[in-house]
Amino acid sequence: MPDTQWTDIGLVEELKQTSLQEVVCGKTRIALTYANGKFSAISGVCNHVGGPLGKGTLDGDYVVCPWHYWKFHSETGQEEAGYEQDRVPVYVTKIENGRLYIDLSSTTKRTKQAHQPHPLARPIVRQTGPVRVVGIYTTAMTAGHPRYSTSDALLDIALDYARITLRLETRSIKLRDLNFRACEGFYSKAAQACTWPCSITQMDPTDQLDRVYEAIVHWADVILLSTPIRWGNASSLYFKMVERMNCIQNQETIANKHLLKNKVAAFIIMGGQDNVQGVAGQLMTFWAEVGCQFPQFPFIAHSRGWSAEDMERNVCEVQNSRELREAAEQLVTRAADMAQWMVAGQVPEHPLTGGWRKAHKLDSEPTG
Repeated sequence: MPDTQWTDIGLVEELKQTSLQEVVCGKTRIALTYANGKFSAISGVCNHVGGPLGKGTLDGDYVVCPWHYWKFHSETGQEEAGYEQDRVPVYVTKIENGRLYIDLSSTTKRTKQAHQPHPLARPIVRQTGPVRVVGIYTTAMTAGHPRYSTSDALLDIALDYARITLRLETRSIKLRDLNFRACEGFYSKAAQACTWPCSITQMDPTDQLDRVYEAIVHWADVILLSTPIRWGNASSLYFKMVERMNCIQNQETIANKHLLKNKVAAFIIMGGQDNVQGVAGQLMTFWAEVGCQFPQFPFIAHSRGWSAEDMERNVCEVQNSRELREAAEQLVTRAADMAQWMVAGQVPEHPLTGGWRKAHKLDSEPTG
C-alpha cells in the first residue's frame, strides 16, 4: 500500500509504556498492544455487543473485552475458542523515525461465528390458557432446617386459592433454593454492556436466575411476591434478585423492548418490625419501572410495630388470623381479575397514542 495510507499514531517510546490501549483514528477504534518487543493492532470493537477491546486487559496473546470477557488474539484477531469464522479485523503496523504508523487500509474482514441464541432470547408470545400466577418467595432461611415464615405462609395461601378455587395456573419460586450470582455491574461499564438475556445468565450456565426470568417474562400474567421486613426494607434476597433485573428495565431505554407487557404485580409484606409503607413504596416503584401494572389495593401487610420483638407471638398471630388468610385470597383475586382484563383486552404498550380509546371502544375524546 502507498505511504499515504499510513496513519501516524505517536511516539514509539511513549506507546511502549502501555501493553494495551485504545487509539482512535478518525472513526476507527483500534486495540493497540505491545508485548515481547512488538506492536500489534486489531479492531477495538468486540464482535459480541461492541465492547471497547482497547479498554480491556491483555491475557497472554489475547485481548480481553472489558464488557463480557470475550478474547481475541492480539495478532490474528481470532476469537479464543478457535472458530475461524469469529475474528475481528487486523491492521498492519510499522515503525519509522521513532514513530508508530498503522495502515487503516490493510484491515482484514470482520467475521462472526453464528452462535445459538439463548433460550430466553426467544420472542415473547403468551400461550392460550387461564391466567398464570407465579409466586416469588424472598425469605432467607437455613437450608435443611426450615422455619415458619409468615410471608411464605400467606403466599402459600394465596397460591392455593388461585389454583384450587380460581382454577388458575400457578408456579412457586423460592429464591433461597436458587444458586445465583449477585449483579456484577455491567450497566456501570456501559448501558449496552447490560444485555438481555442477563450477561451473567448467558455466561454462566450454572446460574439459576434464568428460572425467574423465564417465569416473569415468558410465562406469568401475575407476579405475586412476598417478603419479610428486614431493618425497614424488603429482604436481602429480594434486592439480590431485582438488581439482576436491570437487564429487563434497560431494554426499555436502549432497545425499546417491553419485556413485561400486560403483567400484574402484587405484594405480601410481613414483619415483626415496622415500615410497611416504605417497603411497599420501594416494591411498587421498582415493578412499575419494569412495566408492571397494579390492581386496586396492590399489597397486604402485617406488622406489630418497631418494639414487637417477641417473634413467636407474631407467628402465632398470623397463624390464627382469618382476616389475613382472607386478605391473601382477595389479593390474588384482584390481581387475577386485572390480569384477565389485560390479557383479554391486550392493553396497548403506549396508551397515550390513542390505543386506550380503542381498547375502551371510544371513538374520540369527551367533549363535555
